[in-house]
Amino acid sequence: MGIYPNVMVHELRVDPDVKPVRQKRRKFAPERNKVINNEIQKLIDIGSVKEVHYPNWLTNVVFIRKKNGKWRVCIDFIDLIKACPKDSFPLPHIDMMVDATAGHKLLSFMDAFSGYNQILMHPDDQEEIAFVTEHDIFCYKVMPFGLKNARATYQRLVNKMFREMLGLTMEVYIDDMLFKSLQVERHLENLQQAFDTL
Repeated sequence: MGIYPNVMVHELRVDPDVKPVRQKRRKFAPERNKVINNEIQKLIDIGSVKEVHYPNWLTNVVFIRKKNGKWRVCIDFIDLIKACPKDSFPLPHIDMMVDATAGHKLLSFMDAFSGYNQILMHPDDQEEIAFVTEHDIFCYKVMPFGLKNARATYQRLVNKMFREMLGLTMEVYIDDMLFKSLQVERHLENLQQAFDTL
């Protein structure tokens, strides 16, 4: 499961001159702690996080309200983000991608749900993204959403994976993928080519 480390890993490249920040643990009401614990248990069950001891950097869990009114559990990487350099890998221009679909007879859209979590964190950087919960300290083994340069790492991966198809039968903006065909009867063949690549 996931992307082989020899294909792609996410690295932080934390500035060694920046002093690590250990955020003071935030307190949450019991119902919020229950949500956090349930979310962490899911991550443990699928092998995305592990327990750590004595981390240099330590961040907090935060809640962000979704459009549907439910809460999403996130990690506050703000201090760590400041200590990482920007990856200047170019992201596609959406307007050019839209223009590139003109004249195509059939389009299919796909969202690579949880695609970020398919990319492993570099082993040396895993403990740098430690976060504290009610009872434990964990870190991600996979690239979590919200890290600096995560979008660039993901775009680099999909560009590498779909290099032969980009601009011809496929357009990709990070985890949003568009399959396009000039001829309706070729569309399934184009889709199959992309899925064979996966």
